[in-house]
Amino acid sequence: MNTLKIISPLLILFLYSCSGGSQKKTTKQESSMDKIQLVDDKSGQKVDVLVDGKLFTSYLYTDKLPVLKKPVLYPIVSANGVTITRGFPLDPRPGERTDHPHHIGLWLNYGDVNGLDFWNNSDAIPEERKNEMGIIRNEKILGMKNDGNKAELTVAANWLNPDGSVLLKEKTVYTFTARKDARIIDRKTTLTALDKTVLFKDNKEGMLGMRMARQLELPSNKPVVLSDSHGKKTKVAKMDNSGVTGNYLNSEGVTGGDVWGKRARWCALSGTIDSKDVTVVIMDKPGNVGYPTYWHARGYGLFAANPLGQKIFSEGEQELNFALKPHESVTFNYRIEILNGKPGKEQLEKEYQQFVSK
Repeated sequence: MNTLKIISPLLILFLYSCSGGSQKKTTKQESSMDKIQLVDDKSGQKVDVLVDGKLFTSYLYTDKLPVLKKPVLYPIVSANGVTITRGFPLDPRPGERTDHPHHIGLWLNYGDVNGLDFWNNSDAIPEERKNEMGIIRNEKILGMKNDGNKAELTVAANWLNPDGSVLLKEKTVYTFTARKDARIIDRKTTLTALDKTVLFKDNKEGMLGMRMARQLELPSNKPVVLSDSHGKKTKVAKMDNSGVTGNYLNSEGVTGGDVWGKRARWCALSGTIDSKDVTVVIMDKPGNVGYPTYWHARGYGLFAANPLGQKIFSEGEQELNFALKPHESVTFNYRIEILNGKPGKEQLEKEYQQFVSK
């Protein structure tokens, strides 16, 4: 008997099964991913980010809305389908605060750049103060890539003086990732000075910021002005905290409003919206100026990382006054994760380590 003829088919079958067959098997990791797509809407001056055809967020750069003084990501929707960002002033929802009209979605700017305030600018600024304000305008969509559960959007923007001249050039790469249980935004922003020194004087108002939905605020009994569904403002002497469930936790174990003004590698905000638990984490990356960043995180829904306002947060013990010399550049890397559920500190640290190991 020819033994080789008997063994060979068995050997082939064995090798075939080890290789997974002629068709690629879907791994557990791949099966947990959702397809993500960028859609360029030039007439609407925005780029929509869709996951399985549903909106995750939009890069808005329209100059048709006077209230929009910088490009933003708005709205932002979690994997379990809840909107984590405040609607006011673009799309007011009942019961929302109507303070700080410059707090829209997710943005990056600063409160004192060569004496100009980019942070507080909105259409609420009176005419006589507009020369104190800076504006950031989208210059060009440089590139869009769709690749399975990831997409990459690269944009160029200009930080403008009140007379319209360019103070800073910005290049930002957004990388969007979709998982079954999470939505992830990586923002890599490079700022370049032109022919003059640009000073970022230590200031409380900065730098990577988000304005959160009412449900993700921390409960409060202070008087406030709220909005109805038409944007009409109403003064309220005492807050109704029904459904207000937010709480902060940072990488050092600090919780609640005490995270404000503290340094931490990451900070998380958890709460419940429409009976669905959600956690938003902002992560600071080693190599960023001011790492680990201070947190300008307030109970009323402002959630921001500010690496440059060191004098304010340290009560004068530290001072940075970061500056770019002519033609110098600086790059800031941050990750924003929107997770289903309320993971604990250990799991959040694992998510952070995945970010910094890239």
